[in-house]
Formats: sequence, structure tokens, C-alpha cells
Amino acid sequence: RPEIDADRRPGRFLLLGSAAGQLLRQSAESLAGRIAYLQLGPLLASEAAHDLSDLQRLWMRGGFPLSLLAADDAASFEWRSDFIQTFLQRDLAAWGVRTPAALLARFWTMLAHLSGQVFNASQLGQSLGGLSHTVVARYVAVLEDAMMLRRLPPWSGNVGKRLVKSPKIYVRDSGLLHALLGIDSLLALQGHPIVGASWEGFVLEQIAAHAGAAAQLSFYRTAAGAEIDVVVDQPGRRLVFEIKFSSAPKVGKGFWMARQDLQPDASYVVAPIDVRYPMAEGVEALPVFGLPEVLAG
Repeated sequence: RPEIDADRRPGRFLLLGSAAGQLLRQSAESLAGRIAYLQLGPLLASEAAHDLSDLQRLWMRGGFPLSLLAADDAASFEWRSDFIQTFLQRDLAAWGVRTPAALLARFWTMLAHLSGQVFNASQLGQSLGGLSHTVVARYVAVLEDAMMLRRLPPWSGNVGKRLVKSPKIYVRDSGLLHALLGIDSLLALQGHPIVGASWEGFVLEQIAAHAGAAAQLSFYRTAAGAEIDVVVDQPGRRLVFEIKFSSAPKVGKGFWMARQDLQPDASYVVAPIDVRYPMAEGVEALPVFGLPEVLAG
């Protein structure tokens, strides 16, 4: 802190990586008012994909550079498997997490199977041998703090409807999701039941990265069946995104009901397509490559 105060120049110090839990507990300085935090996630489509072939590779392998740039799918899968093992056995322990690595591995794998679904802590705890919902919530918080999971909250507002109140859970990097589920190739992924949820989580990460720090992300679902995958509330406007793994995307009745409830400024259906085109009045089909533009306004 004295070093910073003696010469206040933005960017003079760049602090990378993580510190051991014991070291963090010994630190007496918060650096409040002197520090800004940036979340540096894996590579995005806007950074590492130029066409649909690149996009498929990024989705399959995930955005960690050594996984994405591996010589082949087998080498990429091996790197991700080793990363998961090292992260659970070494990194979490170094950060002060005392939960057995084997239990966290089982927990993370079960969450991978549930990626994109509404999260039920009590039900998951029963599947893990009767763990309480508070213990399950603590495990989720550990993986969320480590940027391995994303918790997408339900939209909350006064629309006079009965809303779903539990969050959705996603494995943030699609490559790690596939490694946890033993999916080692694009062909295996396309035939797996998780394919739709995997694509949804992949697109969600692109949206979150480009939405801006002031944006609020959520999903919308009512008991009557109205549903939209991602609601982005930015200062002064609301955007909604339905995510479809189809080259000819279509939306159902629930989308139109939700759109009527939310009254968004713009509505998009994100799909693995090349070009942007109108689907109906006020609704456009959008390739992943178009997300930075629409989210930047």
C-alpha cells in the first residue's frame, strides 16, 4: 500500500494468479480504493474462432489455450483430465479447502450431468449419500469462487406471475464439462444427451463476457411454462437471448409468453449459424460471432 500511495499510476502493478489461503489470511491490507479486479476467463469465440469450424473446436475443447491448441482431440482431452485432477488435489488444497478431492470430484461430475438445469441442493445432497443442503451449497460456492461454475439466478421482478426461484448451474468452460463427462470428440458430443445444455452454457459464457460489468444476467421461467434462457439487463435497456443448437432455430410458445412478460428492447435466438437474419417482428437469429456487437449496443 505505501508503494502504491507514493506513486499513484494506474497499471503500475499487475498481480496475476492466486495465493495460498494461509497467505491471504495473513494479509492485513485490502487495498480498497487502490485496486481493480479483472476476471480473465478462457478464450472466447471473438478471440479464437473465425468460422463455424473454429467455433466447433473451441466449444469441444474449451478455451484454455493448451487444450484448444493441442495437436489433436486426444491430447486436448488428456490435458483437460490432468487439469481437473491437479486442480482438485493440489490447487484447492493450497487455497485452504479441506474437502477430500475424491468427494469434490464426484460432486463436480454430478454437477456436469446437471449443467443447465435448475439447481436443487437437497436432491443433489441425497445423491451424494445424504449430505445436507448447506454442505452442498458450500461445495458449490467453492467451485464458483474458483471460477469453475457459474450460478445463473432467476429473473426477479413484478410481472404478476409465479416465477421459478432456484438458480441454474453451469460448468463454465465447455472443455472441462466434456472432460468431466468423458466426452473426447465432437462426434461423441453430438450424440450425447448433454449436447444442448453444453451449447447453452458455452453461449452463456460468451454473453457474460461481452455484456459488461454493469449488466445483470438471469434466466426467466414461470410455472405456466414461459421461459427465456438468458435475460441481460444493462443500464437503460433489456436484451433477451434464447439459445438453440440448430442450424434452423425455432422458438416455442414459452418464448413468446416470456417475451410478452419482459417487454425487452431486443430479442435474439443464438444458434450455430453463419449470418444474422430476422425470424419475426422484433426477433433475430444471431450467430455467436454477432454477440459482441449487439451487447455493446
